[in-house]
Amino acid sequence: MLINLLRQMRVYQWVKNLLLIVPLALAHRTGDIDALVACLWGMLAFSLVASSVYIVNDISDLEHDRAHPRKRFRPLASGAVSLPLAWTVVAVCVTAATAICIAVMPNSFTLWLVTYAIATTAYSFVLKRIALVDVIALAGLYALRVAAGGAAAGVEVSPWLLGFSLFLFMSLAFLKRYAELRDTIEREGTHVSGRGYHVGDAEFVLMAGTALGFVAVLVFTLYVNGPQVQTLYRHPTRMWLIAPCLVYWVSHLWLTAHRGGMHDDPIVFAARDKHSWAVGIAIAAVAIAAT
Repeated sequence: MLINLLRQMRVYQWVKNLLLIVPLALAHRTGDIDALVACLWGMLAFSLVASSVYIVNDISDLEHDRAHPRKRFRPLASGAVSLPLAWTVVAVCVTAATAICIAVMPNSFTLWLVTYAIATTAYSFVLKRIALVDVIALAGLYALRVAAGGAAAGVEVSPWLLGFSLFLFMSLAFLKRYAELRDTIEREGTHVSGRGYHVGDAEFVLMAGTALGFVAVLVFTLYVNGPQVQTLYRHPTRMWLIAPCLVYWVSHLWLTAHRGGMHDDPIVFAARDKHSWAVGIAIAAVAIAAT
């Protein structure tokens, strides 16, 4: 039962909340223990709220999930977790997240978390069914995590980071939709279940998503030329080496999806993908060399 509950809470999706540490890392303040601990508490609060919304979303999507070739094996859809138990877990998660905010987090973080809870609920029930709006909303939820991380650590989030995040996550949101469209095409369907897309949109989604990914890289290169990088890094020109790493990573993800190999959420896929790990290590090495 515990395993089914953890699956239903989608604990593996908690990896997305590592984004809360990004502002602290980019400000070169990971040695600030108090700020780091605050980010970790913030990650836990976001994870609990996300799990509660995932459960509520699955409850509302039971019929769609039962008709899906893979989602029908989810604990709620398959009957492994009962509805009363699911609602109990939602209540526990929300209560625990509230307690964390009251006890240890600044008010600015709590405001971001409440905004996230409202926005992700709106996405689950309404926005995800509206083509294009769903992608913008999904990217906004990722960027919101970055802003919340800055609030938790007391670090100002630069407009460059928010711009880069927004374009990159819009690309990844389109990537998620493209993978769903590929799956629908392979099953000879006409529409993505519960979404506002039909199979004829696949080419547009592919072009828009890849373009947005490369726009994110462009924003990064403009950031490298800015005064902030000159202040934070001793050898700022070395940061240019990160650009080809990002180009490779974006291209790799989209090529994998185009070949029909993207079966997970892109962020979760990247966390398990050896190529993504290699790119991450290369970027870290360049950043250290530039410092």
